[in-house]
Amino acid sequence: MLDLAVRRTQGVFTLDVSFAAGSGVTALFGRSGSGKTSVINMVAGLSRPDDGRIVVGGRLLFDSGRRIDVPPEDRRVGCVFQEARLFPHLSVRANLTFGMKRLAPAERKIPFDVVIGVLGIDHLLERHPARLSGGEKQRVAIGRALLASPRILLMDEPLAALDAARKEEVLPFIARVARQFAVPMLYVSHSMDEVLRLADTLVLIDGGRVAAVGTVESVLARTDLRPLTGRYDAGAVVEGIVAGHDEDFGVTRLAFGGGELVVGRLALAIGTRTRVRIHARDVAIALDRPERISVRNVLPCVVRSVAAAEGHLVDVVLDCGGSPLWSQITRQAQAALALAPGLPVHALIKAVTIARGDVAGR
Repeated sequence: MLDLAVRRTQGVFTLDVSFAAGSGVTALFGRSGSGKTSVINMVAGLSRPDDGRIVVGGRLLFDSGRRIDVPPEDRRVGCVFQEARLFPHLSVRANLTFGMKRLAPAERKIPFDVVIGVLGIDHLLERHPARLSGGEKQRVAIGRALLASPRILLMDEPLAALDAARKEEVLPFIARVARQFAVPMLYVSHSMDEVLRLADTLVLIDGGRVAAVGTVESVLARTDLRPLTGRYDAGAVVEGIVAGHDEDFGVTRLAFGGGELVVGRLALAIGTRTRVRIHARDVAIALDRPERISVRNVLPCVVRSVAAAEGHLVDVVLDCGGSPLWSQITRQAQAALALAPGLPVHALIKAVTIARGDVAGR
């Protein structure tokens, strides 16, 4: 859906990025100043690469060699920025239909009623932006972009200007948009929680270059990328399914390749696909299966790799029924256990360490 190879020098900073993204949500993740927003702006036509090529949905938007540079208004891309940028003098309804009215009826692929239903903004249609909360403004901005029937939806940190409560309000709507409409999304974020809940593909950008591209699970399982994904967020992501709930004890069971994970009660239906982030700092390792302990998750694994980390720490990657787990332990613990690739062990994970923000319904 998106094939991009661009280069642009901005003062002393040079952006040189190449990647291809399919359907679903592609997240651009990296430190501030790494070049994420520059990529979005070049796809939108708001800035021009020095050289390169941009193809969206099979349509060539930019090619320096062939001197093709489609104007922004003709690219059919939808943009949502940190600020909603709604027209203050227009009602919500008029804001929503602004771009849609520029299209011939035959080109309007996304129905108005479906969009307002998915975004939950039908009760806002006659209001003006001044009477909307920050979260409501962003939902309207998303709706306006969708109703222009874009070939791709570009989101540049759309939740960054919202407080935590408003982020929690808007994020489920973005997730619904991503799943319900056949519009690929390029999503810029510095929040791993947002990546976990939304992304199908993760592109790590560092210093104007692509450091890694792949599924969220495969990229976050790489210990060598910890400086880019965040030391606090270091850990693996596994896919599972809600297997059941225990109302008496307030827990949910998630089935995955390595068995079952017990976590705090989730408001997800049985059978829901999930993505679970398990922090490396929360995974302990035992050579023998312990008995009569409070830890609810004791999972048989095999050591996949052992590598020195910063300070006196050691990264241990485990294979848990085909799913990777990542544990970070002290060098002293590694010496005592003599961990080595191929060694069978047990991973110990307390249920309370897997917070609700670490589990995303898919």
